[in-house]
Amino acid sequence: MLENMTGLKRTHYCGEVDETLLGREVVIMGWVQHRRDHGGLVFIDLRDRSGLLQSVFNPQEDEETHQKSHDVRSEYVLALRGTVRRRPADMVNPNLKTGQVEVFIRELRVLNVAQTPPFVVEDHGEANENVRLKYRYIDLRRPSVLKKFILRHRVAGLTRNYFADRGFLEIETPVLTKSTPEGARDYLVPSRVNQGLFYALPQSPQLFKQILMVAGVDRYCQIVKCFRDEDLRADRQPEFTQVDLEMSFVEQDDVLDLLEGYISLVFKEILGLDLPRPFPRLTYDEALRRFGSDRPDLRYGLEIVELSEVLSQSEAKVFTEALARGGCIRGLKAPGAASFSRKQLDDLVAYAITLGAKGLAWIKITGDGWQGPLAKFLTEEEKAALARALEAGPGDVIFFGADTAPIVSSVLGQIRSRAAQELGLVREGEFRLTWVTDFPMFEYDAEGKRWAAVHHPFTAPRDEDLKYLADEPGRVRAKAYDLVLNGNEIGGGSLRIHRPDVQALVFRALGLEAAEAREKFGFLLDALAYGAPPHGGCAFGLDRLVMLLAGASSLREVIAFPKTQKATCPLTEAPGPVDPRQMAELGLRPELKKS
Repeated sequence: MLENMTGLKRTHYCGEVDETLLGREVVIMGWVQHRRDHGGLVFIDLRDRSGLLQSVFNPQEDEETHQKSHDVRSEYVLALRGTVRRRPADMVNPNLKTGQVEVFIRELRVLNVAQTPPFVVEDHGEANENVRLKYRYIDLRRPSVLKKFILRHRVAGLTRNYFADRGFLEIETPVLTKSTPEGARDYLVPSRVNQGLFYALPQSPQLFKQILMVAGVDRYCQIVKCFRDEDLRADRQPEFTQVDLEMSFVEQDDVLDLLEGYISLVFKEILGLDLPRPFPRLTYDEALRRFGSDRPDLRYGLEIVELSEVLSQSEAKVFTEALARGGCIRGLKAPGAASFSRKQLDDLVAYAITLGAKGLAWIKITGDGWQGPLAKFLTEEEKAALARALEAGPGDVIFFGADTAPIVSSVLGQIRSRAAQELGLVREGEFRLTWVTDFPMFEYDAEGKRWAAVHHPFTAPRDEDLKYLADEPGRVRAKAYDLVLNGNEIGGGSLRIHRPDVQALVFRALGLEAAEAREKFGFLLDALAYGAPPHGGCAFGLDRLVMLLAGASSLREVIAFPKTQKATCPLTEAPGPVDPRQMAELGLRPELKKS
């Protein structure tokens, strides 16, 4: 028969009971992890969020309570009152925080029963991810899962305190706002009061935080939910959490220095690591040239080297034809990859082709000389020059890219990452950060017909590039910066445009006529006209940062109730149908699905 807690108040969490409480009476409450009947004594391991504690039922000391323990099963919810005792020497569990003690129970109340769970509530238990997400309330009971959310809680607390101590005000921004083009598809919310009109869920609070700077707030910070209706992957969710901030009267170094302090604090408090400061900085062009990515993983070397001059007179057509088309030749040394089988090398070639390359040339250097399809086209002088340029020698493989610079960078960058994995060069538990700065202001859109903003259209151009805005947008660099951790972008921001005339030039470069710009961003343009201070800021992906700190492989592991890759919630079965009367109230009518 189920009982209640009346007259019984919890005194300690399970994980708090230790040798300092020997001889004292405690009341603990939680879930049954295991029940073991040794033919006389019964042991129940009780679990709450703080840990596990062994309790003992002895028929010779308390027959009634011992008898009640026989009806208890895994995941029952119990309240137990008893005395803390030292465990016998042969029963000490050094792997358990409470492993030196146990509680002899004199009162047991069954607060609730439980069905057999769909998977074992233990760290080593295996379960399909969809089953785990459907029964997330059970999954979260597992210590290794809950541990990630305790870590997340600590990061959030450090974040609020760090920025509050530096004069930032936490101000909430709207969740129902206007749809504005910011790079991804909006989630739209129909208005019942204004039928035919829609709110949008914010992709970020970008415009509002800039308006707060115009308002004189000076320093703003918020841990905020954002929404983007885009295709999902392991490190992307339709709703995600940002550490969002903005500062007035600052230059780029002011923002970067503040953020380095924040990240360094988080790593020190969470992982006990002292990060060397200042963090390295790479320009966008340098990152692409040396690492083939604007999110370079610096845990290993494998730098890409320019070889156009070295091979400018090569007899290999793949090289000379690429140069004749205005392309480039670059190389990547994979140390020790001479041990790769021909199949491994062929797989890398096939992988490069899927990335848009026409192929992937390679040469293996062995004790017997240079081997590979291109070896016969290289002179001894060219081999010596390549060995010097790449610091290559016996046991290494050189991969070559010969095409336009963007294709060569992209392909060799991804070959670099894959080769590092196969060579075992990626050291887990190592963290390498770098800033990437001076991004291009514009890039062509997916159709290649018009310029689009690389970050967003409110990013300030570099002062010396203002002269190119009207006629040569492709030459304009932005006052933008990303923070990259082990090949993952964890934060990004920029100094913003605070002058209406510059904002108008940027809109014009993006193909937005004055009337269209006013329709989409009129409230921001009005705000800029009333005395906007120079300002800049950044947004960190809290989910991604916690994922990396926790050593998790997916954002879903650090979000309490995440969506699947199809943007569905197995727990609540969202999204789901709504009553046709609700749709009618919104001025919507359901479309029949085609069979």
